[in-house]
Amino acid sequence: MDKRPMDRRADKRLKRVPKFRNEVQERAFWETGVRDSTEYLDWGQATRAVFPNLKPSTKTISLRLPRHLLEGLKTAANSRDVPYQSLIKVWLQEKLLQAVSKPAASTTLASSPGTSRTRRGTK
Repeated sequence: MDKRPMDRRADKRLKRVPKFRNEVQERAFWETGVRDSTEYLDWGQATRAVFPNLKPSTKTISLRLPRHLLEGLKTAANSRDVPYQSLIKVWLQEKLLQAVSKPAASTTLASSPGTSRTRRGTK
């Protein structure tokens, strides 16, 4: 016999989800405020959906780079016949994967050349 404590929801019978003719009917069924999805589905048994072929969402950022670094990136991208922003993304991803797979010794921004800890407009 199973010795685990009984889940209160386990003894509750779930209602059967009706068959719908189309998506419009199904949407109307679930959108009504009188239905609670937990009466039809055991969310404790749900699994996370993974969609590997979807394009990941992006976020625009502003990044200040020294001119010589930006020119170097543009030159490297031009020699590979790719946009420089795409090259930056590829290189960042590669570096991130390296850092995750084998954690390096800790580094600080202060030790990186060309970085400054001053506020904008002050030096």
